[in-house]
Amino acid sequence: MKPNSLLLSCLAGAALAVGCNKTETTAEQLDKVQAETKQAVQDLKDYTFAQKGEFTEAMRRQLTEINRDLDQLSAKVEMASEAAKAEAKPKLQALREQAAKLNQQLDETGNATESTWESVKTGSKQAFKDFKDGFQQARQWVSDKIAP
Repeated sequence: MKPNSLLLSCLAGAALAVGCNKTETTAEQLDKVQAETKQAVQDLKDYTFAQKGEFTEAMRRQLTEINRDLDQLSAKVEMASEAAKAEAKPKLQALREQAAKLNQQLDETGNATESTWESVKTGSKQAFKDFKDGFQQARQWVSDKIAP
């Protein structure tokens, strides 16, 4: 599944470039990341049991990228007012908990059997989607409340 690995690498690079682009508004950056995420999630639908290692690796790469973006978001929150920090910290903590849930789900993919693969894969994809949705909401919140 080398084309998917290449695609995911390109998406990760694009997401990083989008995050570093200072000429775009945060909302424009968010729109781009959402489009890239939809494509990445779509690509994850095609993994078979024989490719569970590749699936897990691709998910972990995406998780690493989102965690990096989450760290950047946390840094923006730290520069905000005390009221904004107080409101943002529970949101960020919830995202960190979702990341831990996704990590646990990914650990379970290694133990999946052929008969449990579809269920494990679906659970991992759902955990990733929930995490990514939460991250996008937090990014939008930061855009609205902190970063003009």
